Amino acid sequence: MRFLVSNDDGYFSPGIAALAMALGDEGDALVCAPERDRSGASNSLTLDRPLTVREAPGGFLYVNGTPTDCVHLAATGLMEALPDMVLSGINHGANMGDDTVYSGTVAAATEGYLLGIPAIAISLASRTPQHFETAARVALDLVRRFKRQSFSVPLLLNVNVPDLPYEELKGVRITRLGRRHKAEPVIRSSNPRGETIWWVGPPGVAADAGEGTDFHAVSEGYVSITPLSTDLTSHTQLELVASWLSD
Repeated sequence: MRFLVSNDDGYFSPGIAALAMALGDEGDALVCAPERDRSGASNSLTLDRPLTVREAPGGFLYVNGTPTDCVHLAATGLMEALPDMVLSGINHGANMGDDTVYSGTVAAATEGYLLGIPAIAISLASRTPQHFETAARVALDLVRRFKRQSFSVPLLLNVNVPDLPYEELKGVRITRLGRRHKAEPVIRSSNPRGETIWWVGPPGVAADAGEGTDFHAVSEGYVSITPLSTDLTSHTQLELVASWLSD
């Protein structure tokens, strides 16, 4: 198999190294990732300047752009043929609920999916992650399952793994995205010149974290797998808006 591996933490992150090493047992993996941490970049493309691609001593390619740039550039320009699968991660921290809207990790996988390639975003759900090898083994399990039985259509999977030894995982649950409360207020500070600066506040706590959500599965020690869709249409509101405009 041919894999394209990216992330949003940067080409130097321990998570992408663990993922690429694990995939080496199942095929050829091209790693193309941002040159620096681009967490929160979402699905942005760089259109106002050219991009450069450089190679790190370990063979990883890195780009002065976003996670989406990396996947788009690699899949449509650097690789001779489209990969069989795009994997993004292993992210330093969870990408659950509303996080997926902002996540560069999910965005990199989404770009693969939009190009017609099966894609997986995988995150280690901890602010101080330790067990990257666990998430790598989970990714490898999914790849091997895909090799045995591929999808009839490309899928986009968002995977969150508890930060536990592999043997302590309770299993896998197919979940929906939960919801967070609104983010905490921005943090006001000053720089050395006395100018006011602002930091985006931390995400809010989970508001919808009941059974069936990604938050609940991970908190119970299960790997959460959520199929994602890029259709932003609010189908339940089509008739409402049509009725509103007809008056």
